[in-house]
Amino acid sequence: MQNNITPDIVKKITDLREKLHKHNYRYYILDDPEVSDSRYDRMMRDLIELEKACPAIADPSSPTVRVGSPPVSGFETIDHNLPMLSLDNGFKESDIIDFDERVRKKIQSNHIKYTAEVKLDGIAVELVYEKGILAHASTRGDGNKGEVVTSNIRTIRSVPLVLQQLENKLMPSVLEIRGEVLISHENFRKLNYERQKNNLPLFANPRNAAAGSLRQLDSRLTAQRPLEIFFYGTGLTKGIVFDSHADALITLNKMGLRINRHVRTKITIHDALNYYKEIEAKRHLLPYDIDGMVIKVDSMPFQDRLGATSRSPRWAIAYKFKALQETTTVVDINVQVGRTGALTPVAHLEPVSIAGVTISRATLHNEDEIKRKDIRIGDKVWVHRAGDVIPEVVKVIDSARNGEEKKFVMPKICPSCGADVVRIKNETVYRCINSQCPAQLKERIKHFVSKSAFDINGLGDKLVEQLVLKGLCISCADIFYLDKNILEGLERMGPVSAEKLVIEIESKKKISLRRFIYALGIRHVGEHMAGLIATNCTGLDSIYKTVDADLISIDGIGHVVAESIAVFLKNNKNRETIDRIIDSGVRIIYNELKNKTALTGKVFVLTGSLETLTRRRAKELIDIAGARLSSSVSKSTDYIVVGSSPGAKLDRAKTLGIQIINETTFREILGI
Repeated sequence: MQNNITPDIVKKITDLREKLHKHNYRYYILDDPEVSDSRYDRMMRDLIELEKACPAIADPSSPTVRVGSPPVSGFETIDHNLPMLSLDNGFKESDIIDFDERVRKKIQSNHIKYTAEVKLDGIAVELVYEKGILAHASTRGDGNKGEVVTSNIRTIRSVPLVLQQLENKLMPSVLEIRGEVLISHENFRKLNYERQKNNLPLFANPRNAAAGSLRQLDSRLTAQRPLEIFFYGTGLTKGIVFDSHADALITLNKMGLRINRHVRTKITIHDALNYYKEIEAKRHLLPYDIDGMVIKVDSMPFQDRLGATSRSPRWAIAYKFKALQETTTVVDINVQVGRTGALTPVAHLEPVSIAGVTISRATLHNEDEIKRKDIRIGDKVWVHRAGDVIPEVVKVIDSARNGEEKKFVMPKICPSCGADVVRIKNETVYRCINSQCPAQLKERIKHFVSKSAFDINGLGDKLVEQLVLKGLCISCADIFYLDKNILEGLERMGPVSAEKLVIEIESKKKISLRRFIYALGIRHVGEHMAGLIATNCTGLDSIYKTVDADLISIDGIGHVVAESIAVFLKNNKNRETIDRIIDSGVRIIYNELKNKTALTGKVFVLTGSLETLTRRRAKELIDIAGARLSSSVSKSTDYIVVGSSPGAKLDRAKTLGIQIINETTFREILGI
C-alpha cells in the first residue's frame, strides 16, 4: 500500500486521528465518553493497521503513540520515572497464541511462565512510597506525565499511608506502585440514585464515576465517594528487587497493599486461556467491572529483555471481553401492558451487539425514570447489559443532541384496549383499569405457565396471543380445558404438536402450593412471598379464610402485600378461576418437605456452581422450607452454600464468620 497512498486513505487516517483525539479528551479529561471502549478499540485497531501500512505519513502526535491525554489544568503535574504504558489488546484466542509465539521467539525459550490477572475497569494511578511512607500519587495522564492527586488518593481507606515492614528486610528507599481505582456496582447504583434525586448528571458507568471522583479539585468531595483500589505492579524501585511478577504481588500484599485475588501465577499460556474462559463466565458475579484479562510474562529478567514500544510493553497483553456497554440510538419509545395493568415504557433501539447478544429494546421502567434521565426519541444513549439482566438505558449522551429529539409523553388510554389509564397516589407507574384487557390477560397466562409457576412447555408468546385473540382463553383456567381439536385449528399447530401440548399440560397438573400461589399472579407476590404464605397456611381453605390481620402476622409480609392478597381473594372472578383450575384435575401438594419448619426464617446465599441442583431448584427448595435465598452476604446470612468456582461472596462470608456448607450438607439440611 506504501506506493498507493490515495487521498481517501490519507483522509481516513486523518479522520481517525481526529476522532480518537476527541474521544481521548472526553474519556480522560471530561470523564464523559461518547463511545464504548469496544468501539474505541476498533477505531484504534483500524488506525494502527493503516499507519503500519503507510509509514510515510507517520505522525508523532498520533493517538497510536499516546496512551491518554495531556493533564487538565487545575492539577499540578508530575513526570513518571518509568512510563505508565498502555497495553496491546487481544480479542480472540489466536491473538494470545501469536503473543506467546513472539515472546518465545524473542527469549528463545519454549518454557515461558505467565501471570494472568483480571483487567479491572477503573483509573490507573501510581503511588510513590519513600522509606515506606506515601509521598505522592498521580494519574496515568498521557503515560509520561500525570496529574498529582495525592490528597484524593489519601481519602481511599484501602490505601496504606505507611507500608508494613517486611521481616529481616530494610524498607525500600523508593517504591512506585501501580494500581487501579474503581467503584463497585452496588456503590455505583447508590451514587447514581443520589445524583438522580438531586437532579445531577448521571455517570455512564462505574469507571466514569471513579474518574470523576478521583479528579475532584476538592478532596473533601472525593472523600464522600466510595472509591476502592487494587494494586497490580511496580514502577521504579530502589532498595528492593523482584525476581518475578508473582513474587512482586506476594511481597506487595505483605506490605499492606491490596492485591486482587483473581490471579493465577506461573502458568502456561494455555492455562491462561482456560482461566480467561472461567473468569468471563462469572464476570457478572463480581462486585466490580472487569473488561478482560491481563497476561504478563512472569520473569522480571525476561520482561527486561522483551522491553517495550513507545506505547506498550512487549511482555504483556490485554485479552479483552465482549463489551457490556455500547452506545446506540433511541429510535422510538412505546408502552407495554403487564399482567397487573402496569404500563411500562420501552425504548426501541438501533440494533447493537452487547456481550455477543443483539439488543434492540431496553426497559425505561416508568415515566419518572424517563424524566430523571431526560431520555428522548432520537437520543444517543449508553445501553448496559450484564449476565441475564434486562438491557437498560444508563445515560443520554447530551453532547450528541442536534435539536431534533422528541420528548416522550405517557398515553392517557391503554394502547391495548383503549380503557382509561390512571396513576395511583404514591406509585410510579400508570395502570390500565380494565381487568379484561387482552394485553393483561396475555401476560397473566404467560406468567401462569412460566418455569417458576406451572412450567408448561410449548405455550410460547405467539401461541398465547392466538388463544387470547380467538377467545379460546379468557382466564388462566382455560389452559387446562384445551383439547387437541381446538389446538389443531391454530396457526403452526398440526396434529402431532397439538397432541404433544395436551400431554404436556396434563403432566403439569401436580404442583406445590408455593408454585400454585405464585402462578396466580397476585400483585406484590413473588416466589419468596408465595413461599411464606404456603409455609404458614395448611391449604387453599386456610388461605381463603385469612384476613389482612392474619397475613400481617406472618413474618415478612407487610400491609401492602397483605392488602393485595386480600383484594385478590375477595374478587369473585378470581375465586371462580381458582375453582375451575382445581375442577380441571390440578392437584396441589401441601407438604413437599417434612422438615420445612426447622429452617423457617433462615437466610441462605449460593456461590459457585452446584452439581446436582440447578440454581432455580435450589431456590425453590429453600422457599418451600420456609427459608429465604439472598443474593448478597450480610450479618443476617445463616448459611453460604459453596459450589465449584465460588466468587467473592465466600471471602465476605469468611470475614463475617458465616457458616459455610457444601452441596451435600445443603441437601442434608433440607432433608432431600
